[in-house]
Amino acid sequence: MKRLHLHITSPDLEASKNFYSALFNQAPTVEKPDYIKWMLNDPFVNIAISQRSGNAHGIDHVGMQVDSDDALEALNAALQEAEQSTVAEPGAHCCYAHSNKHWARDPQGVVWEMFHSMETIPTYYQAAPTDEKASTKPAPHGCCGSTTSQKRSSVAEVGCC
Repeated sequence: MKRLHLHITSPDLEASKNFYSALFNQAPTVEKPDYIKWMLNDPFVNIAISQRSGNAHGIDHVGMQVDSDDALEALNAALQEAEQSTVAEPGAHCCYAHSNKHWARDPQGVVWEMFHSMETIPTYYQAAPTDEKASTKPAPHGCCGSTTSQKRSSVAEVGCC
């Protein structure tokens, strides 16, 4: 099953929480000092709001949350078949979750995050462990470690949760 995802950055989480709680007629599913999230069934959407300094406020990125790695790979395969560039981010630790992700940019420049979250983690971001013996460059973990509002020239520079 797929769930639409919207990630918004806000300078005032309390005001955002009040607005969206009234709009959705429910309290957030997740509430942290720097992050709030609603997992809604009507509409079927995951709306996350974070407060990250340096980022422009408003919609940061959109995405598609899936319930398995097989579904994630199917989404990625469909984009690859359509000759769209994607960047894999396996084992990402961001937005209080451990997830496997693929990132893409649509023809208008909108950043898309396709992801499957496996478990929650206690922090907004933690660096993924690195394998010193790995011969390939690790996937970008730009989610929480960089400013996603900056202009980027390629899909490889995309990254946020």
